Amino acid sequence: MTRLLIIDDDLDFSRIVANRLSSQGFDCAATHHTSDALLAAREHQPECILLDMKLADDSGLNLIAPLRQLLPDSRIVLLTGYASIATAVAAMKAGADDYLTKPADTATMTAALTGCRPAPTMSEAPMSPERLEWEHIQQVLKANHGNVSHTAKQLNMHRRTLQRKLKKRPASE
Repeated sequence: MTRLLIIDDDLDFSRIVANRLSSQGFDCAATHHTSDALLAAREHQPECILLDMKLADDSGLNLIAPLRQLLPDSRIVLLTGYASIATAVAAMKAGADDYLTKPADTATMTAALTGCRPAPTMSEAPMSPERLEWEHIQQVLKANHGNVSHTAKQLNMHRRTLQRKLKKRPASE
């Protein structure tokens, strides 16, 4: 079994991911606090680390270099709901092996953790702009705990416009 350390402050998400990846042959351990991450890594000696970028008031980016120094042969995959090119570049420069955006399915996570992720092919259609906008709105809405007014303000749009967009869920690709 491949030892995996999940570092994520969302307890429910960590439990779900651990259950999914355990069924794929991973021996999962989890920690939910930045302060415990290095200790857990030292104790568990994982071959793979699934690291959330947003950890309470800290960033998982800050843990990549110390984890890489502690476990130079471990595979580190940064997982984020707030993807950007800048954070992807920062993660790779810090020593991450891969970068995934939430939501990521079990097959994608397994492939990233094992290093068997195939390059995207031209036959794979990218998400439509409408679907990308919908996903972004959902992330911001979740960050605002479902508060539509705060979400609309943060997205710099009128509340009614946001409500109309929320009613028009685009089809999954």
